[in-house]
Amino acid sequence: MDTDSTLPISPELLEILRCPVAVQSKEYGDDPGRLELVKGCWLVCADSGMKYPIRDGIPVMLIEEGEKWKNTPVADLPAPPPNT
Repeated sequence: MDTDSTLPISPELLEILRCPVAVQSKEYGDDPGRLELVKGCWLVCADSGMKYPIRDGIPVMLIEEGEKWKNTPVADLPAPPPNT
C-alpha cells in the first residue's frame, strides 16, 4: 500500500515548508519554523505556535490564518478545517 497517496501533502513539501513567522525571527535557532502534520489537515509550528490549515490539499500559509488558530490547543483543532 502506498501511504504517500493518503497524505494531504507530500513528505517532500512538508520537509521544505516553514512557518513564515518563525523564519522571520532570530530567536528560534538555525532551522526555524519546521512544521508537523497534525490530524492529517493541520501544519503546526512548535517554534511560533502558529497552526495552518490544509484545505483541498493546499497548505494555507498566511500569517493571518495561523494567528486565528494560534491559541487553539492541538486537540481542539477541527478536522477538517473550516473554510473561513
